[in-house]
Amino acid sequence: MNKQEIILQLEQYVRNLHQGDSSGHDWYHIDRVRNLAVHIAEKENANVFIVECAALVHDVIDDKLHDDLASQKIQLENILKELLNNSEEVNEVLYIIENISYKGGNGVIPTSLEGKIVQDADRLDAIGAIGVARTFAYGGKKNRSMYNPDFKIRENMTIEEYRSDQSSSLHHFYEKILKLKDLMNTKVAYEIANERHQFVENFIDQFMKEWNFKI
Repeated sequence: MNKQEIILQLEQYVRNLHQGDSSGHDWYHIDRVRNLAVHIAEKENANVFIVECAALVHDVIDDKLHDDLASQKIQLENILKELLNNSEEVNEVLYIIENISYKGGNGVIPTSLEGKIVQDADRLDAIGAIGVARTFAYGGKKNRSMYNPDFKIRENMTIEEYRSDQSSSLHHFYEKILKLKDLMNTKVAYEIANERHQFVENFIDQFMKEWNFKI
């Protein structure tokens, strides 16, 4: 099986897995992250194939989306072993997807360039206009209010606190989204992040202006 056929197989697997998602982690999110990752990988002279494979399956064993992570990981391992050429490639992909999550600021920076690139691409899709839309989509899914001025901005959260619902969607911008620009690993991603970050800041300014009835 050639590389293009492997990519098509992974695409189909992920499409089926994320079908019907309304939390902002649907197939279109996966596809955007894949396209961003491939773009960055080409600019950074990384292994584009490994980057594309990892980007396609980066949410398969994410605890935000799945309860039984053990069975999800076994299923993914079996698929990767069936499709990829060797165990080294399988291990590379698994390493990347297990080490790119933000986790309330407690995540890690992958050691491989390919891992850094997939992490950047995933974080880029959390910034900008689509990032704003995804924040409110995920907040709605978690029954969070758009904004609650009684909540405080949380810092130095544990993963349990980060995953809890004791926050509003607008607070999430301060707790995560606005921090992402300065956490980019690659120059290419940082340049893309700058424009998207500015959009988020402008959105928050406008939101608060309307919230506080400033005409």
